[in-house]
Amino acid sequence: MLNVTLDKETGIALLEPHGALIQSDFENAARLIDPYVEATGKLNGLIIYTEKFPGWDSFAALVSHLKFVKNHQHEIKKVAFVTDSALGNMAEHMGKHFIAAEIKHFDFQALEAAKRWVCK
Repeated sequence: MLNVTLDKETGIALLEPHGALIQSDFENAARLIDPYVEATGKLNGLIIYTEKFPGWDSFAALVSHLKFVKNHQHEIKKVAFVTDSALGNMAEHMGKHFIAAEIKHFDFQALEAAKRWVCK
């Protein structure tokens, strides 16, 4: 399950995975985020907040995730990975080559620092 919270005042979407991600997680995230992006033209940031990355429950879920990234990368200014998972560090370095948004990794305990960075 993916819990998505959109702070319309700051323009930050907080994504908190709990267990293996499923295909509908990304469809639900888009349903929440897309109207805000249509109204404002952008999302200041997306914060993925999880101590350990739980993975996907199926190949369809992975494809849905990749489609979400492809469809939203130009509308999001910054992406923060707030995690103790090695995936956060890898995403910061590899993502720069594939995603238009600025990407940064933060330790799991640094959620507030990530929010400040996104709003900067």
